[in-house]
Amino acid sequence: MTSLWRRAFSARRRLERRATTLSPKELIVLTLHCAQPGGFCWLDLAASDAARAKTFYAQAFGWTFLDQQANGGQFTRWRAGGQDGGSMYQLRQAQLEAGVPSHWTPYIRVESARMTARHVTACGGRLVVAPFDVAGTARIALIEDAVGALLGLWEPAHDGHFSD
Repeated sequence: MTSLWRRAFSARRRLERRATTLSPKELIVLTLHCAQPGGFCWLDLAASDAARAKTFYAQAFGWTFLDQQANGGQFTRWRAGGQDGGSMYQLRQAQLEAGVPSHWTPYIRVESARMTARHVTACGGRLVVAPFDVAGTARIALIEDAVGALLGLWEPAHDGHFSD
């Protein structure tokens, strides 16, 4: 455990030293990527009109985009300051017809999405979407916390593998 704390402290110091040369949007993205378990690490935008959202975020914040195939569909990674910060995807027609609006989902980094999902339900939360793998990138799940807020669980893949 001491080694983990040393690594986290060392990473934090490197981030703090580098932060003096970064723009605010670069710092936000870098902070997401350095998240330790329990910290926010990724943001998803479920968009009613993904093309329009890309145009807006490119013009408003200078984001760039990379389309990627995964799990038989497509999503778009958004980048700020040369770093991935999250992704966006087009809401399906059935979701739009059901009145699901565009929305952001923040993700918390976890060591094991499956174990954390079980733990969350024991703590009074609810599993909304069971853990599933996203093409060797991460294992994710969607939960509702004890007060009804939705958020994602993000277990990063390590060399294409997961903890359990």
